Amino acid sequence: MTDKNNDRLLLTGNHAVAWGARLARPKVAPVYPITPQTPVLELLTEFQARGEFDAEIITVESEHSVMSACIPASLAGVRVFTATASQGLLLMHELLHYAAGARAPIVMANVNRTVASPWAFWPDQTDSLAQRDTGWIQFYVETAQEALDTVLQAYRVAEAVLVPAMINLDAFYVSHSLEPVAVPAQALVDAYLPPFDPPHRLDPQRVESWGNVVSQDMFYRHRQASEDAMAQVPALAAEADRDWAARTGRSWGVVERYRCDDASAVVVTMGSMCGSARVAVDALRDAGEAVGLVKLRLFRPLPMAALRAALAGVRDAVVLDRNHSPGIGGVLHQELRAALYGTANAPRIHGLLAGVGGVNVPPRRIAELVREAIAGDARPEPVWAR
Repeated sequence: MTDKNNDRLLLTGNHAVAWGARLARPKVAPVYPITPQTPVLELLTEFQARGEFDAEIITVESEHSVMSACIPASLAGVRVFTATASQGLLLMHELLHYAAGARAPIVMANVNRTVASPWAFWPDQTDSLAQRDTGWIQFYVETAQEALDTVLQAYRVAEAVLVPAMINLDAFYVSHSLEPVAVPAQALVDAYLPPFDPPHRLDPQRVESWGNVVSQDMFYRHRQASEDAMAQVPALAAEADRDWAARTGRSWGVVERYRCDDASAVVVTMGSMCGSARVAVDALRDAGEAVGLVKLRLFRPLPMAALRAALAGVRDAVVLDRNHSPGIGGVLHQELRAALYGTANAPRIHGLLAGVGGVNVPPRRIAELVREAIAGDARPEPVWAR
C-alpha cells in the first residue's frame, strides 16, 4: 500500500489495461482473443468470475463482430470497453469509421503488433497508424502505469466529445513487461470519472436513429461537427491529465518535453521507444551534447500547437518511427513535416525508420543515429536505421 488512494501491484501492460477497464466500470465488454492482447480479456473474465467486474462480457466469433457489438451497446447509453491487436484491428476497419460517425465513445486498447504478410508477432505501430483517418482519438503509451491511467483519461475525454478513443501500447515491450503499478482506489476513479450519461441514446420512449441515409449537405455538416469535436480533444486531454495529476500525482501530458530547455536537437517518437530515447538523451547530455526528447502521447488529433511550441528554437528534430507506410516511409515523420510546414525557423527534420517490425534499437544506437543525423543534411525521403 503506497497511500490511501493507491495499491502498488506488479503488473504487465496488458494487466494494467484490464485494471483500468475494471476501474472505469463499463457495462459491456465485447472481446475476441488475439496475441498479444489475450491477457487483457483473460484478466477481465477473472475479475468477472470473482464478482469484481460488473459488465456483460460478450464473446463473439471475430473482431469485426466485437466492434459490431460495441457500437449498439454504446448507443444504448452504457460505457463500453474492448481490446484488440494487429490483424484484429484491421478486421474492424470499416466499423471503426461507423463508430466514429455514430459518435459512440467506445474506449479500446490496441496492442501494437506487426501486420501480415509475412506473419510476425513483434511490436510495430503500423496497425493503429493505418487507422488514423477513421475518426478515433489515438493515445500512445510508454509504460504499464501510463496505460492504466490513460484508459481512465481516455474515457473522460471520449465521453466529453462523443468520439471513440484508442489506447496503443507496444507488444511485449509494454504488454508483457512487468513493472510496479499504482492502482488507484475505486472511490478516487469514481470521483474522477462520473457515470456515462449521454445526451442521445437508443430509447423507445425518445425515438432517434443512427446510420440512416442522408443528403450531401447533411453528410458535409456531420463531418464538420466531427472535426469540431476533434478540435476540442487536445485541450480536454490536457485538462483531464491535470485533474488526474491533482488526484494521483501522476501527469503524462499531451506532448512531453524531456531535457529540452536548451536543446539544439531533439528526438521525437512515441510509445516504448521513448524509454530507450530517454537513456540515450541522458548519455548524450553526459557527453556535453545538447539533445532532448519530445514524446508524443496524443497522436490523433495531432496537437500541432503543442508540437510547434515544443520544437521552437530547435535546430534538428530526429524522428524515430516504429512503423512503415510503403511509398512514404515513417508516418510520424510525415505528420511532423506537415505540422511544421510554413512555421518560422522550423527545425530540420530527419526521418528514421527505426524499430520497424520490433527490431530493438538500444540507447547506444539511438545516440549514434542522432549524431549521424545532425551531422548530415535533412532528407525528405525516409532513412532505414537499425
